[in-house]
Amino acid sequence: MKEVLKFLTDNPTFYFATVEGDKPRVRPFGFVMEYEGKLWFCTNNQKKVYKQLQANPYFEVSTAAPDGKWIRLRGKAVFHTTPETKAKALEVMPELKKMYSVDDSIFEVFYIEDGEADFCSLTGETKTVKL
Repeated sequence: MKEVLKFLTDNPTFYFATVEGDKPRVRPFGFVMEYEGKLWFCTNNQKKVYKQLQANPYFEVSTAAPDGKWIRLRGKAVFHTTPETKAKALEVMPELKKMYSVDDSIFEVFYIEDGEADFCSLTGETKTVKL
């Protein structure tokens, strides 16, 4: 998990893919943290991504490093929004405080379950890590 977290934080704009009906949907994300042995993300429950994950919790994340290596992470979103998980997210990324608070009703936090990450390179090298 540490290797996945490091790759995502070293390349802080990553692309988060969901499904809406039978159509793929992708958008940039920038928040990830490790908490209680899990990899966590966050969103706003007014956004389409939240509704898409409620309908189908499976997602993928991908990003690339300047050296041409990239990651593809997949798994299932499990929402576990509590004052503690919100507070930890706000501590990890204080910039989120401009949009959210521990007490608001729109801030949602979720972790990846059954996560698997492929680390790839242009040379064809691939390494898979299970979370």
